[in-house]
Amino acid sequence: MAYPDDLLSENEHVVVHSHPHFKMLIFPFLALIVTLGLGIWLAVVAKDATAPWDLISEIAIAVVGLGLVVWLFLAPFVRWRTTHFIVTTDRLIAREGVLKRTGIDIPMSRINSVQFEHGLLDRVFGCGTLVIESASDEPLKFDDIPKVERVHTVIYREVNDNPYDDYAPPAGAPQQTEPLPPQGHPPRGNRRR
Repeated sequence: MAYPDDLLSENEHVVVHSHPHFKMLIFPFLALIVTLGLGIWLAVVAKDATAPWDLISEIAIAVVGLGLVVWLFLAPFVRWRTTHFIVTTDRLIAREGVLKRTGIDIPMSRINSVQFEHGLLDRVFGCGTLVIESASDEPLKFDDIPKVERVHTVIYREVNDNPYDDYAPPAGAPQQTEPLPPQGHPPRGNRRR
């Protein structure tokens, strides 16, 4: 889902728009599978109970199971879905929440440095933590950013207004700048004796 264009200023374009990495949904999905499996097993066991208690126990199992599914799976899924990390040509935007919506906008001109961190598990999943130092007191950390190294480079390029600073054009493409003259000793034919 793209970021709404009516919330962007004139000539501002979205460069990166992502939700947190799906790894934050692994435990909620496991909780969903365990809850459903345990609920089905308990419902089968409850059928063997005597007449009034079998219906009561099945209703209790369904209510507890539904509560666990909402708490352990649905709430984290909605939190993941409503968390946005956006990099535009003018600012960095972070939004999260459903009932209580929070957000932060950091103009690119206010960003002092951009760092990323990722451990072994983050590297396996291709995500990490983005650390933004701006005019605020403490650095801001954004966890579970997909393709964190790419996002780091994009923000760095946007902050420095130089999209070609570490860009290597494909072979055969025209160069954007004049090549530097060769360094080293002058050619042998031009030496003075």
